[in-house]
Parts: sequence; structure tokens; C-alpha cells
Amino acid sequence: MSPPSPHRSRHALLGLLGVAALGLAWLGLQPRRDALVVYCAHDSIYAEKILRDFEARIGTPVSIRFDTEATKSLGLTELLIREKDAPRCDVFWNNELPGMLDLQQRGLLQPYQGTGYARIPAAFKAADGSWTGFAARLRVIIFNTAKIGTTPPNLDLPPGSDHSRLAIAKPLYGTTLTHYSALWQLWGRDKLIAWHDDWRKTGGREANGNAAVKDLVAEGVCFAGYTDTDDFFAARDAGSPVAMQAVRLENGKTICIPNTVAIIRGTKRTAAAQQLVDFLLSAETELALAQSKARQIPLGPVPDAALPADVRALVEAAQDGVDSTTLGPARAECLAWLKSAYLK
Repeated sequence: MSPPSPHRSRHALLGLLGVAALGLAWLGLQPRRDALVVYCAHDSIYAEKILRDFEARIGTPVSIRFDTEATKSLGLTELLIREKDAPRCDVFWNNELPGMLDLQQRGLLQPYQGTGYARIPAAFKAADGSWTGFAARLRVIIFNTAKIGTTPPNLDLPPGSDHSRLAIAKPLYGTTLTHYSALWQLWGRDKLIAWHDDWRKTGGREANGNAAVKDLVAEGVCFAGYTDTDDFFAARDAGSPVAMQAVRLENGKTICIPNTVAIIRGTKRTAAAQQLVDFLLSAETELALAQSKARQIPLGPVPDAALPADVRALVEAAQDGVDSTTLGPARAECLAWLKSAYLK
């Protein structure tokens, strides 16, 4: 048998070192025994204040584990799968849904239907209470008005068209994976792969996360790209010459991406976990996220007058969202293909 190539050995060593580094970091930040452990894929700049408010109000210490911009939703989902036989996490606050569907299918979530669950519409929660959605974003086309004017561009270009001034985040992670999963379900495997290959062959830019797409467009390096509403607002608030349009699929649906929350099966802090879930699913928390710079869209009832104008303008589009509760199989198939294409 021939020895492994230096290239393959180097990748294996780097992978082992990465796992070891994560393990040491976690060991160095071991939570108190009485702390509620929360894995959180939502942006820490918004999520930490809400979790600290809960901590202060309830008197339960909270230990939070965040992850990186590029890999946070997928990284934490896969960590929970690896830890299934000895779970460390009590509550998972994910910033999208398909990963939560994967955990539900694997039996890793503990159903709970509390006061917060009751106020969220059925389209945004598991029938058995395994997970519940709240505070959504929309997938949008962001474009630079200084480069192409104020008319929203059509990014559905014919095969072979120049994509060198267009950007999208690497689809292995986050809401771009959700976007690809929706296309996989609508188009099927062959059309999605052909579209993806054409994008790459004709110069389309792949960025490490939606924030990087936002930066490329805001700086005029790219004229337009796919990102989420919160990243668009970050660019506009910074004074960049940008506008946006909700992504509409051929069937007229938008891609509405709720935050989701679930209790991890096996938790020894059930009462505190249930309190946190109800807190996150409250009108108070949804309004806090709507009034934040992220302008997230409430899914449950809130006073209309309390919503910023930017958020009110998005409510109808969010209601037109594709039924993402059905995306689980498409996500699994799409992710398997993406891993084979990117993680060689």
C-alpha cells in the first residue's frame, strides 16, 4: 500500500489540530455546574444581550457557546450530533431551520409546548413542539445603486453569462445552505448543480459568509449579490449606496428564514431550559430583535405600532415564505453533494 500523500497528511493534521484547539477552548471555558448551557448560532452582538437579560431576570447563570460567521449554523448542528451520547448543551438557539430539522429527525430534541409556542403560527413550529421559530430574516438581492442604479437587477442570467460582478456566500453553511436547499427542492438535483457550476465557471464570487457578500457589494467590488436582510441593513446604516429586493422563486415564494429554538434531549436543567424557550418566543424578545439593527421580522403577534417602518415593510414578504418545514430531505441531499464538492 502506498503511503498517504503529503497533501492529504497535511489536511488530516490540520483537521486534528483544529479539533484539539476547539476542545481545549471548550475545556478552558467550562461552565458552572448550575449554568444553563446555550449553543447560539445567532449573531452574538444581538443574542448575548437577550440571553444576559434572561440571566439577570431569572437568576439562572447562562453559559453561551457561539461559532464563526461562516460555519455557525452547520458547525453547531454537527457538534450537537457528535455530542448526542453525552450532551453538553441544554438549549440550541439556531439562526435557521433546516439544521434543526436534522436534529429533530435524529431524535435529539426534547418537545416542549409552552406559552411561547402557543403564540407562534403553525407554519413556523414543529407539531410536536420539538422546535419553534421566531424573529425571521429574508433572503434578498443586495445591489450597489452607485454602480447600477436603483432598479433591482435580475440575477437569473442565461447559462454562460458573466457572473464576475456577482457574489454569494459559500453554500456549505448558514442561510446560503437554506437558499440552496430551497432551490434543490424546487428545481431538483441536476438543475441546481448545473446552475451552481455555471455560476462558478463564469466568475461568480464566493465569499466566506453573508457579511462578506455585503462588503463586496457595499464597496462596489461586486454590483450585486445574495445575502440576508440583516446584512443589508448593516450596509445601509453604514452609509453605503445599497438597496435590496426580496428573492422570489419561480413559484412566487420568498425564502423566509426564522431563528429557531429547541431543548436538547437529555438536559438535566429542564425547568430553566423551558423558561429560556418561553423567553425567546415572547413578544418582548421578538420586538427587541425587530427594533435592533438587524430588524428581524416577528412571527407571532406584536403591536404593529411598535415595529420599525423597515420591519413593517417586510412582513408581507415573510408571510409569502416557502414552507421551510419541508426542506429537511432537500437539505440533507444538497449538503451531501456540497460536502463531496468542497471537502475533498
